[in-house]
Amino acid sequence: MIDETPVLDNHLHLDPDNHRGIDAVEDFARLGGTHLLVVNKPSWHLGVEADAGEDFRPVFERTIDIVEEASEVLEGRAWPVLGVHPGLISRLVDERGYSPDEAREIMHAGIDVAAEYVADGEALALKSGRPHYDVDDAVWEASNAVMRHAFEHGGDLGCAVQLHTEASEDLTEVAEWAEEAGMERQRVVKHYAAGRLEGPTPSVMSDKERLERAAERSEPFLMETDYVDDPDRPGAVLGPKTVPRRVRWLLEEGHDAAVRNAHVETPARVYGIDTEATLE
Repeated sequence: MIDETPVLDNHLHLDPDNHRGIDAVEDFARLGGTHLLVVNKPSWHLGVEADAGEDFRPVFERTIDIVEEASEVLEGRAWPVLGVHPGLISRLVDERGYSPDEAREIMHAGIDVAAEYVADGEALALKSGRPHYDVDDAVWEASNAVMRHAFEHGGDLGCAVQLHTEASEDLTEVAEWAEEAGMERQRVVKHYAAGRLEGPTPSVMSDKERLERAAERSEPFLMETDYVDDPDRPGAVLGPKTVPRRVRWLLEEGHDAAVRNAHVETPARVYGIDTEATLE
């Protein structure tokens, strides 16, 4: 821990079979990190070319396994976040010949399987979203339908949904879609967020400029690295030591309230987790 505070990285990936895996968790813990939300890697990065919902199950099971190992290393614990990366639609349509509607159904089915793990208490939240790059109208509409399907599960299960989307400081419409599906908008989390965001809860990339902006707003926010644990990109996106280092920096700058906001109050508000009670 750092000055008795929990330290949560809200979004990173671990690849125990092809890259650092638990070694990255140990780096995080050594610097003072205590809690992790581990998001499954895109299915095709783990060698899974999905044609049906059940094809995603090995990806989810492997993520749950590494989360259990990570929890043994951490002073707090880790939780899995499971779902379907929105970039899969381009792989299905552009590379594998599916229509946007067929791709949507495959991705819907993957979300359905992920939701089973949340319902059983084996995962904390769902992951969905839409492409952050230009796509045609049919792919965009199918992607929005997948995201809204995830919100339906979020509403039914009372769980959060982490989103991978285009860069934006206003996703109010998306938050409204979640509310229409029965979710509280605070449980919609925009991963890779800047320091300002209207609509969902921002999970702020942990560079100093973005964090300073988030700290000064005094609105709920989370911190993340989006570490991808990829042997071809060893430092991408930010390394596993980054969040503990930025927490130390925020405290040195006098942002004690922002640290508590990001690592205690917002995790409780969004996910219903207690990062203090789960410390050893």
